[in-house]
Amino acid sequence: MSDPMTRPVTSPRDGSGLPASDLSAGDRPGVEEKPEGVTRGLGRLGDRKKARLDELARATADKGGVSLVRDAFRRLRRNPVAIVGASIVGIFILVAIFAPLLAPHDPAQRFDELTKNLTVDNIPGASSEFPLGSDPLGRDFLSRLIYGSRQTLFVGVVATLIGLGLGVLIGALAGAFGGWVDNILMRFTDVMLALPALLLAISLVAMASRSSQWTVIFAVAVVNVPIFARLLRGSMLAQRESDHVLAARALGVKGRSIVLRHMLPNAMTAVIVQATLTLSTAILEAASLSFLGLGDPDINRAEWGLMLGVDGQRYFEVRPELAYYPAIAIIVVALGFTLLGEAMREALDPKNRR
Repeated sequence: MSDPMTRPVTSPRDGSGLPASDLSAGDRPGVEEKPEGVTRGLGRLGDRKKARLDELARATADKGGVSLVRDAFRRLRRNPVAIVGASIVGIFILVAIFAPLLAPHDPAQRFDELTKNLTVDNIPGASSEFPLGSDPLGRDFLSRLIYGSRQTLFVGVVATLIGLGLGVLIGALAGAFGGWVDNILMRFTDVMLALPALLLAISLVAMASRSSQWTVIFAVAVVNVPIFARLLRGSMLAQRESDHVLAARALGVKGRSIVLRHMLPNAMTAVIVQATLTLSTAILEAASLSFLGLGDPDINRAEWGLMLGVDGQRYFEVRPELAYYPAIAIIVVALGFTLLGEAMREALDPKNRR
């Protein structure tokens, strides 16, 4: 009797009586031997696929991920609405910055060539030296229209920045603390939102002892505060329950750091887009106040709303161009900021992407 520990190991046998290891693939039952060319072809195909996958992995690793800002900028470049809006805004900003170089004359200077034939019923029109003619006081109308872009841009931008700063402060406090702080601040903004924007601006300007450029800026800024406050507060409330905020709380991060480093930066995207849209409304509101005679009383300062209200309305039957040109300028600039803001909204907000 042989020892099981020294018993030779034999391969299992099939029906032919030979060990399975001695049989070729074609002789094994149920196994078909593939031709040598097919085997090599499949091997080369697998190698090519593997090389292609490695190449794609290296390319992805080199380029890295696409940030939100870069993706939004790429969408804006492909959006014709954004291109038109950015072109209008860019031209408007360039004209405002380089107004002293573009204006052919001093906007406050009165010219003898224009005043000698100037009457209540006769305002000189276009000529070679004065392409848009004269205003009711004998000043170059084209120069005043160019300088008016600078004044309009200044009022719109400063009013929007002040409103943005106050709105961000109120919205951040309401969204960060919640509770009674949120209730008090939001009830205050609800009262402001209940009043029509233009009526509220007129009331604020009328409360001032003397209207000026800064009273208009302050009134327009206050009107836009509740818009920014409401928007930022809603974005921060949505951020409070997000995964990264909950993870930061679980790690023991302080509440101030969570608000300033996690919630506020991620909630500012919608507010920045709204600021672009608010620029158009700020320009319209400032022009409306000047049109109603509540703006800057300095007649030497060129401003589109003042030109439209004082000069254009009073002398519309004599020279309607005095109203047409400022009105067209205001409409085109407001349209440019609106188009650019809507395009930015679609590019930055995933819910509004087409």
